[in-house]
Amino acid sequence: MANVTFEIENYIGYVIINRPDVLNCLDYHTLSLLGEIVDEIRTNKDVRIVIFTGAGTKAFCAGADLKERKTLSESEVRRNVNKIRTVFNDIAELPQPTIAAINGHALGGGFELLLACDFRIAVKDATMGLTELKWAIIPGAGGTQRLPRLIGEAKAKELILTAKKVTADDAYSHGIVTKVVERNTLMDECILLAKEMMKNGPIALQQAKYAINYGMGVDMQTGLAIEAKAYEMTIPTKDRLEALNAFSEKRSPVFIGQ
Repeated sequence: MANVTFEIENYIGYVIINRPDVLNCLDYHTLSLLGEIVDEIRTNKDVRIVIFTGAGTKAFCAGADLKERKTLSESEVRRNVNKIRTVFNDIAELPQPTIAAINGHALGGGFELLLACDFRIAVKDATMGLTELKWAIIPGAGGTQRLPRLIGEAKAKELILTAKKVTADDAYSHGIVTKVVERNTLMDECILLAKEMMKNGPIALQQAKYAINYGMGVDMQTGLAIEAKAYEMTIPTKDRLEALNAFSEKRSPVFIGQ
């Protein structure tokens, strides 16, 4: 069985880290497979939303495979850290909206994976945290940058510098997760969110995400220019005309992503 699985159903891509016996932790082979799948998703017109999760019921992802890490040379450690940083950056930059279905522990690199997603829905008994400082290292796959941008500098410093774990409810109150749900409804809630987004034009969905992502890190005028460029991409599309026709004909639009 592959360490990472990928399937598409009704325009939703499901990416599952499939190492439940080791809490879905990430060794180099798993990271490489995950990177290949993310590369495939980027240009796949049949994928409009992506859901990331872990196999089993104990963990979303428990971060780096420490058993593997113990056997690595310093150069191999650098290779692994560069790989996880690259893969998570690629996830963050996917044109499709992404949802982390947090079905259990999300620690270290697993927490950084959910931070790389656009939305985060967690089960009530999930625990989360950037625990790297306990291992005398720091978050190296975006945690020190994405968490402060998400919840503010002071709270992010507290969570990172104490290496503390938080409950799903605490993560919700801090603004880390979008929603906390019962375990048996987790995937239904993620699919419901995906379907709400998929009612809209696929190209517009991607361009809106692009405008937000790239506008957040610049001044207002530059951000408005990014928005204008993204808007321009939607004008010549068939979907825009379909939306206008559907409105005139009092029916729901049928978008084709063109």
